[in-house]
Amino acid sequence: MKALIAEDEVVSCRLLEDMLSDWGYEVVVAHDGDSAWEILQGEDPPKLAILDWLMPGTDGVEICRRLRATENGEPAYVILLTGKNRKEDIVTALEAGANDFITKPFDAEELRVRVQAGRRIVELQSDLAARVKELQEALDHIKTLQGILPICSYCGRIRDDQSYWSKLENYLATHTNVQFSHGICPECYEKYVVPMLDELSGVTDKDEDQIK
Repeated sequence: MKALIAEDEVVSCRLLEDMLSDWGYEVVVAHDGDSAWEILQGEDPPKLAILDWLMPGTDGVEICRRLRATENGEPAYVILLTGKNRKEDIVTALEAGANDFITKPFDAEELRVRVQAGRRIVELQSDLAARVKELQEALDHIKTLQGILPICSYCGRIRDDQSYWSKLENYLATHTNVQFSHGICPECYEKYVVPMLDELSGVTDKDEDQIK
């Protein structure tokens, strides 16, 4: 997993870089807040970030605020690293959007555990996003299938899910809230009704001749 370290103090930054590399992370380093923000907004950004609170340019708390205000489905998991340790400082960091908070000087084992917890959360979020995407694709596929109706090329009957063939109006009445009001289109009137009227007219004329 790719991890960002944003720390302006050289020794602390190198120590963090060595530890995370030993723990199996692909480490990206920034020595000021502006560079860290650019990295987090770039292509394939790190999903895990350890940000110093006070550093040149944009500070760590402001980066947290920007991340949470950005419309991003999978924002980075942020551990804020600072010498501040007052209760109100912790509240400020968490309200800004930091996921975790650790004070300097930090204990290596504590940092490892906190980073490991962050990694688990990131992986769970990624798995959940992938499942949601798969579910949406499946629903879209089902909607597409539901929109396809097998219809006979000759009689126009519809085949339902039980492979029964029924008239179109019967199928729609069963599967929708559609109600039908029957009428006769001009083509069918000329094709069916007019010949029937002519035939009836012929029969009437014949009857009248017989009466005469």
